[in-house]
Amino acid sequence: MKTLHLVLKAKWYTMIESGEKFEEYREIKPYWDIRILEKNGKIKHFDTVVFSYGYTKKRMAFRCDGIRIGRGRIDWGAPKYDKVFIISLGERIY
Repeated sequence: MKTLHLVLKAKWYTMIESGEKFEEYREIKPYWDIRILEKNGKIKHFDTVVFSYGYTKKRMAFRCDGIRIGRGRIDWGAPKYDKVFIISLGERIY
């Protein structure tokens, strides 16, 4: 089972925890390219996504319904003009 671990600010963590937000975004930059892309440029497959509430021990996990590149919702934290990695969340695991 392959898991993607992401740290979130309180606002985004709370929105995901409440079910209001069901996708998370990461910039298309070398830092995230290394973690999300295969060497051939294809997007890696992840089974689960684990979110941390900042750098605390508070966590929640979701099934990963896929990652794609596109424009996200600005009110959910996506940049206005840039494309991002869009991490789609499925059922909450814990």
